[in-house]
Amino acid sequence: MKKQLMSFVKKIFVGIGFAVIIFLLINYDLVMYGIRQGKGQLEIIRNARPNNEVLDDPNFPDSLKANLKLVGDIKKFAFDSLGINFSKNYSKVYDQKGKELMFVVTACKPYKLEPKEWKFPLIGSFSYKGFFDRERAQALESKLIEQGYDTNIRTAGGWSTLGWFEDPILSNMLNDSEADFAELIIHELTHGTLFVKDSIRFNENLATFIGIKGAEKYLRWKYGDENEKLTEYQSQWNNRNLLSKHIVNGARYLNETYLDMSEDLTIGEKEKIKRASIDMILSTMDTLNLSNKPRYLDYYKRLNPNNTFFMSYLRYRGDLDLLENELTSKYNGDIKKMLVDYKLKFPSL
Repeated sequence: MKKQLMSFVKKIFVGIGFAVIIFLLINYDLVMYGIRQGKGQLEIIRNARPNNEVLDDPNFPDSLKANLKLVGDIKKFAFDSLGINFSKNYSKVYDQKGKELMFVVTACKPYKLEPKEWKFPLIGSFSYKGFFDRERAQALESKLIEQGYDTNIRTAGGWSTLGWFEDPILSNMLNDSEADFAELIIHELTHGTLFVKDSIRFNENLATFIGIKGAEKYLRWKYGDENEKLTEYQSQWNNRNLLSKHIVNGARYLNETYLDMSEDLTIGEKEKIKRASIDMILSTMDTLNLSNKPRYLDYYKRLNPNNTFFMSYLRYRGDLDLLENELTSKYNGDIKKMLVDYKLKFPSL
């Protein structure tokens, strides 16, 4: 009986072993990607130093220490006043010495606002893929272009590991104004508080919304209802909001254009309609009441945007009006009440 039991157990372990081997063979690229990402993240964590140690370091630029001194205040405000979950994130600094660390690849169908998605075990589907190696990001982009996708590579100023690791401050984050720095910290802390599987658009819009609203409230909390930092931030936000709404509306127009395209059109004909539509969206930015308008118009025209540009706005800002309406009508403007309720309503990773 004992021999039979041992034989049965052995068969189970052999079966599990074969299953693991088959999984690794089928998902080799995914497994290697995970290993490389984990290695890159651990390298950052291993070389991060406590905030106080960095503040006492005479070789660390004084210009970056100003925001570093604010981390405690920003986190305390986020935990106490916004409903952000407590964490030890941003208690250390990784000095990236001015170099970019993360390169994010996005892709979209050429004549449809439908993003390319990558599926990962446990954490679900993502419409972007990050790399710590620029060449690997460029290699993936080249492959996607060969497959006919519109593509883009951008650098990431910060990211959240959703509690898998203790996220450090990246030194480039410290170059921002106090308001923008607070917005970024609150944005990423929101990801660590609520991140719904297979819901990237919801997650990113929520983090953007909480980051912006949280930064405004933080500036009021620290400096009073009327202060120069808040006025400057609100002026900046007004410009960003006008541009965002214009581009989001442009994305909807572009999507309708694609839906109206006849299947009989050639690729050349489709491309001509697409470029004309995008050019129209960009040219009508001139009607917006922006401060420093020429700078904004020049920047966006030089981008030569494709579908990934419009998808990024939908991903991060497409639902801000919906969240604003819900905050006002359902939660009486109380962000903490809204976020606490969301944590109860939505299952988080």
